[in-house]
Amino acid sequence: MRTCVPADGMQAVCCPPAGDLPLSAALLPAGRPAPFHARHLPKAPVVMALRSDLRFTRLVLKNWRNFGLCALDLAPRAFLVGPNASGKSNLLDVFRFLHDVVATGGGLQAALARRGGVSALRALHARRDSEIRIVATIGTDADRALWRYELGFRGTKNEAATITTERVTRGGTLILDRPGAEDLDDPRRLTQTHLEQISTNRGFRELVDFLASTEYLHVVPQLIRDPDRLTSRHGSMFGTDLIERIAETKGRTQQSRLDRITKALQVAVPQIENIDLQQDARGLWHIRAKYQHWRPQGAWQTEESFSDGTLRLLGLLWALQEPGGPLLLEEPELSLHPAVVRRLPALFARAQRGRGRQIIVTTHSEALLADEGIGLDEVFLLRPQQEGTEVVAANEMAEVRALLDGGVSLGEAVLPRVAPARPEQLSLLDL
Repeated sequence: MRTCVPADGMQAVCCPPAGDLPLSAALLPAGRPAPFHARHLPKAPVVMALRSDLRFTRLVLKNWRNFGLCALDLAPRAFLVGPNASGKSNLLDVFRFLHDVVATGGGLQAALARRGGVSALRALHARRDSEIRIVATIGTDADRALWRYELGFRGTKNEAATITTERVTRGGTLILDRPGAEDLDDPRRLTQTHLEQISTNRGFRELVDFLASTEYLHVVPQLIRDPDRLTSRHGSMFGTDLIERIAETKGRTQQSRLDRITKALQVAVPQIENIDLQQDARGLWHIRAKYQHWRPQGAWQTEESFSDGTLRLLGLLWALQEPGGPLLLEEPELSLHPAVVRRLPALFARAQRGRGRQIIVTTHSEALLADEGIGLDEVFLLRPQQEGTEVVAANEMAEVRALLDGGVSLGEAVLPRVAPARPEQLSLLDL
């Protein structure tokens, strides 16, 4: 594996730059309402005229959770594979962290507190150099480095984190470089980023709005079925507000999206005829599905009776039709039949053609990686090592390329390389 020295000066593992199917054919783009959020969670600022072609093009991490030093170059889609506890979710959490820093009601200290503080984020492999650093590059296919944001901080369990570095570069020009003279004169200023402050981020508001547009989705069916879901502390990231987001979308936009979802569910879920919304006596919205039945008129069921797979697929289909920034998907294959899972990458690609939305996915699924349209530069292998998890792009691995040339599927080529060393021992344990 080769290494390089990124523009931030940190040595890191270096990754290179980064057919329509029945289910995907059911999905076409449409508009989006303002999202509903749990009241006590930070809310993203209103994003005006966000460029749809912006995306994360490169990420460099130092001392972040599982990662001592790592760097990866990101395509419009990215698939993260690795064993349990290798850091896939923690890698997604970097993007969520940057979102929380700029979110209304958030900020650096709030984002850290939600994660247990600096000590909970700092890699266990960090020794003398305890600084956590994130370097995110944002651009387009035509210009991969329109914006570059660098944030370094350190702290202890019992004190507020202190910023060691905050830099913003626009088109190669440095427009913010902290600490400055005012920071040194008043060290308390270093407990807040300029990114999160309206009075100081005017010169890079496009960057702020982009980070605020990031969305994480890991649908938990039990939370959607919960009649008290609107009081949940989980907010939108686990799907608790899914039905309310659908209900708040008015008129033809809502109906056209539901029509597309109905067509997709008719492919994936046997016997579904139609879906719609219904409000109960308490004012709580429910989503209903009409199933083919021995009775001539069929039978209606609400989300309380939906299968886990139906709710997860419904949440995914709705999210893919919403415009916005990067969409982070945690194991979207859960509860779905492998035949459906195989179509998900094509579904992502079709949605991206309409929305241009970057999609970053964690997965353990060989079926999901069986799509021949997935490029080697879109797949990253996370492999735990003595000094932290390394991140390697699949196209950096000669053995993977050789297997693909020999007719092996991408899933069959990469997943054994991130599997536990001796999983067969589990079947020999006496319980």
